[in-house]
This record gives sequence, structure tokens and C-alpha cells, in this order.
Amino acid sequence: MKTMFWKENKLFLIDQTRLPDEFTYFECKTYKDVIHAIKTMKVRGAPAIGVAAAFGMALAELAGENLEKTANEIKSTRPTAVNLFWAVDRVTNSNSALEEALKMYGEDVKTNKAIGKNGSVIIDDGDTILTHCNAGALACVEYGTALGVVRAAAEDGKRINVICDETRPLCQGARLSVWEMQQEGIPVRLIVDSSAGYLMQKGEVDKVVIGADRVAKGGVANKIGSLMVALAAKRFNVPFYVAAPKSTFDYENSIYDVEIEERDSREVLYFGDCRVAPEETEVKNPAFDIVPSDIISGIITEDGILKPL
Repeated sequence: MKTMFWKENKLFLIDQTRLPDEFTYFECKTYKDVIHAIKTMKVRGAPAIGVAAAFGMALAELAGENLEKTANEIKSTRPTAVNLFWAVDRVTNSNSALEEALKMYGEDVKTNKAIGKNGSVIIDDGDTILTHCNAGALACVEYGTALGVVRAAAEDGKRINVICDETRPLCQGARLSVWEMQQEGIPVRLIVDSSAGYLMQKGEVDKVVIGADRVAKGGVANKIGSLMVALAAKRFNVPFYVAAPKSTFDYENSIYDVEIEERDSREVLYFGDCRVAPEETEVKNPAFDIVPSDIISGIITEDGILKPL
């Protein structure tokens, strides 16, 4: 399963806002369509956003748009994931945006499979692995990072079980990660976010593996709720790993200086179309939080398992 593909000078993206009930593609004819897809989370996950942004630049180049202006517009869509900036800068500095985007597309698949292979060694036969949000094929071009580790372990013949927390407010764990595991035939259970610590306390989780939107000095930024999972893992001596490509690494900034995206209050006030709080309720809705380096067991990359920055 590929999250996106390029055909006849158009980018097609799986519309992740419609999963798991409807599998359909969103067609991007212009870079503005790519911007819309990123902002509305039709495409999401740091690696997928990066490659989609690269194709957005390619669409702008084909249309004769001002590439500097386009680059600034695309960079403004989501501030936390570093892959977005990395991809736009890489394409901007190339001779052909489309050729570079296609190159990045192929690299992403190879990178994720290398992450999976490197991460499989930490998984023992019979392990139960807890994951947060969705760092699977849908968050990349194909295969996935955190769920790539799970896939690789299963391909190695290990009997594994996966626990996905729901990942409020947009339920990427419930809607996307569970769906991916079911497609693969990998045993999976869904839990509410607030029960992760309890299951670790009971000894029902052997490893935690999550993805990352940015790895920088001091820790990693990942989907909101990652910190609570990491703290529980630390308390109950459960190894806590992050799986992320090197393109997610930010060597210039402290993780605490990174802008954390704030999203629309409606995401919290409503569950689908059902309002779950009074209309006048004030909402705080950060999209990401920060897991400090000292409670991360290791970062699984295409180059091996590294120490946190």
C-alpha cells in the first residue's frame, strides 16, 4: 500500500480523513491542493508530509509558479514536523523539482524498510508492542517507521501482538493504525488513551515504539500524548523506542525551541459530528508534545539504533 503516487503530472494521496470507512484518493492538480491536503490532514505523518511537499513544489514548477513564494507557503502549513522544511529546501536546491521529488519518493520506501530491519532486533518472539498515533505506511510513502518495525518483526516470523491507543482528538491510532494492522493480519487491540499506564503497570506491554515529527537536542516531538506514554513506560520499566528517519533529525535547534502546532478547538469539542462539550468551552489543543531524551531507550533509524540527541 502506497500513501501517494504520481501520475499524469498529478499527485494522488490516500484521503486519511475518510479512513477506515472509505478508501479514496485526493487528487492534487496544483500546489494549492497539496497545501490543502496537508492543512486538513488528508495526508499526515512527517515522512509523508515531506514527500507530499516535494511533489507540491514539482506541481508549482510545472505550472510556472514562483518557487520561492511557493516554498514559503508550503512551509507555513504545519510548523512542527521538520521533514516538511527539509523536503522543500532539498527540492528548491535541485535542478528539477519533479526529479528530486520522485527520488525522495523512492528513498522513503528504502529508508523505512531499513528502519524496520534495524528495529526488528529489539522485538522478541511473543512481545506485545504498544504504539501511539500512526507511524505506519500511511505516515510515509510505504511500509512505515514504528509500524515498519512491527511489520519487519512479523516478517521475521516473530509472534507479536500490537496495542494501539486511540490517540485523541483525531484518533489516528484507532482509525489508521488499527486498520493497517488488520490489513496485515497482525493481532491488534485498541485501548483508550488513558489506559496505557494501567496496562504497563499490569505487565501487559513489553515494548513501546512510536514515531517522531522532529528529533532534536533534548528529545523528540511527537503526537500529543506521547509524553504520558513515555512517563508511564519509564515508571514501569518498559523499553521506550522512537522510530524515525534521519530526515526527521534537527541538529540546529533544541527540541524546546520548536514551535508546537495549535489546532482548531473543534477537534476537541466534537467527536466526528457529535459535540461532546458545551459550545462556549475554551479549548487548548496542542498537536504535539515533547519526550525528553533521558527517558528514550533509543532512536531506530535507517543507520541503526542511535542514542537520543
